[in-house]
Amino acid sequence: MPLGGREFIMPIFDTLVDTQVLASHLGDRDWVVFDCRFDLANPGAGVADYTRGHIPGAFYANLDQDLAGQRNARNGRHPLPDPMAFAETLGRSGVTSGKQIIAYDSQGGIFAARLWWLARWLGHHAVAVLDGGLPQWMAENRPLSTEIPEGRPTKFKARPRADWVGADFVLENLGRIALVDARAPDRFRGENETLDPVGGRIPGARNRFYRDNLDAAGRFKLPAALKNEFGILLTGASGDQVVHSCGSGVSACHNLLAMEIAGIPGSRLYPGSWSEWCSDPRRPVARGNP
Repeated sequence: MPLGGREFIMPIFDTLVDTQVLASHLGDRDWVVFDCRFDLANPGAGVADYTRGHIPGAFYANLDQDLAGQRNARNGRHPLPDPMAFAETLGRSGVTSGKQIIAYDSQGGIFAARLWWLARWLGHHAVAVLDGGLPQWMAENRPLSTEIPEGRPTKFKARPRADWVGADFVLENLGRIALVDARAPDRFRGENETLDPVGGRIPGARNRFYRDNLDAAGRFKLPAALKNEFGILLTGASGDQVVHSCGSGVSACHNLLAMEIAGIPGSRLYPGSWSEWCSDPRRPVARGNP
């Protein structure tokens, strides 16, 4: 969705951009594109896929190396990166405050939404996810490239915002916040857990599987549909009362993006999510159906 900005001559895109618009900006030095493909079960698959072919001019952003920080067995599987480190990642690819960032993947936007959230966290609003991602791009027979783009290093000035909360905040506010869990329903119930050592959920959480934000074609549902569905889920809670969680703070960003598309701003991320929460046996756990 376009949004006017003082530093931009043209409208900026701050949630989604479609393939036609991106295609019209290939080669535009004011647009920086990131390929965020990743496979949690095979961490090397994303960069391998990128090497075989990507949207022309796209840089690769690795979930483990670029979109997450150092793990210490207590802060979850994908803790937030140090803000200055992520600012350097953006700067190496030529991002400045006047550039439009576009992120895409091939998994419905789950990893692209993480980059979207991180850029916003550092104060950059001209960032959008490619609606339909690489599958939509390829279905339209648009070009791919194996050429690795040359970086245009610059300095990205980070202005971190208070867009996230920690485990202590969640624990202290159980029952007072609307906690939304983006995992698949079986993992939300504590079943078929394959990524974390303990199955279950944070007590009081509501389940919104991130894939429910997409239509049958793999594109985000229309804003009115998302607003209606989140309205039912949140039962009157306002956006600033919502905290998003998942397994490790990645797919939670997909729900946060969907709420922005729906016109329900102000929600926050719990980046540690279940993988951090379950690392401390003193924290309460719920299982089964709500």
